[in-house]
Amino acid sequence: MPDQKHIVSSYDNDLEAIQAMIMKMGGLVEAAILSAANSLEARDEELAEQVRENDRAIDALEEQVNEECALLLARRQPIASDLRTVLTVMKISANLERIGDYAKNMGKRTSVLVQMQPIEGAAGAIRRMAKTVEGMLKDALDSYIQRDPELAMDVRLRDHEVDQMYNALFREFLTFMMEDPRNITACMHLHFIAKNIERMGDHVTSISEQVIYLVTGEVPGEGRPKVEGAMFTEADD
Repeated sequence: MPDQKHIVSSYDNDLEAIQAMIMKMGGLVEAAILSAANSLEARDEELAEQVRENDRAIDALEEQVNEECALLLARRQPIASDLRTVLTVMKISANLERIGDYAKNMGKRTSVLVQMQPIEGAAGAIRRMAKTVEGMLKDALDSYIQRDPELAMDVRLRDHEVDQMYNALFREFLTFMMEDPRNITACMHLHFIAKNIERMGDHVTSISEQVIYLVTGEVPGEGRPKVEGAMFTEADD
């Protein structure tokens, strides 16, 4: 029979390697959020394209995490608490991949928007919204590493702020479109960028909820405040 201490040590080493991938992935996603927003504000098409290209590395890391988790489950046959950790890692990875996709979509729309007349104040407001989500993501990942359910709960509640920012932007874009029909195309692109960021916040919230479940064994209830969305709520796939 294999030495039990050796089995535990091997499992810990495997899990530590997977968690390192998650943190690397998280760092790339945080950078993608900020770069996408900065490319819009600076009207930097080259930076927007870089965000789109860098998404490949995020996708590759998600695939690697899933493969390593599958191998870990097959080789180590973890007990219930360890199994919960592995499943949490896989869910966090999936959420990070989706956030990366939304950043990539922001880059795509920025490449179109730089050819249009800018909408006053919109890029700065979107950057502030993106910065808020990026800060939430950083704290959500920290809560995972520190196994801190209170920090995770704080992140979960902060999504309300992102929803409010999104709805305020939506109303501004409607105003610009009504004042001048020539603004319609640009405002629609900007709206979808804002919606992408709002969806990012939802995925960060999902990460924080996974951390709460991992540490406490309980799924958070429906107590999180949620602002009702406005029209045209479909974000990019």
